[in-house]
Amino acid sequence: MSFGLTFEKLLLIGLIAVIIIGPERLPALAAQFARLIRGLRDLANGAKERMREEMGPDYDDVDWKKLDPRQYDPRRIIREALLEDEAPATRPGAAGAAGAAAVVAPKRESAYAQRQRLLKEGRPAPFDAEAT
Repeated sequence: MSFGLTFEKLLLIGLIAVIIIGPERLPALAAQFARLIRGLRDLANGAKERMREEMGPDYDDVDWKKLDPRQYDPRRIIREALLEDEAPATRPGAAGAAGAAAVVAPKRESAYAQRQRLLKEGRPAPFDAEAT
């Protein structure tokens, strides 16, 4: 992640810090800042190791970029949820340059519809014993 900090800006911030804090207190504050950064890094590594221990071998199989919440567009999610009961939505840009028909996304069955279908077939509805 970049905050637009160049070497010149960092040098200017350091110079202002020396002037404001003073050269006699700056080494102690720099050491304290280094300990803070080291502690945060150790905390993050500890959390990562704990996740690895609890998830076991599945930890390495997880696509963490896919789980990044910044990739989700709430407008798209709401639009898809509202249109779920209507005609299946088409993906934008799916049509070819020659004017081919757009690819239609398959309609997903809602949890309620799935339970109703299973009950009509005479099978028990999905049940999670740990959730009750």
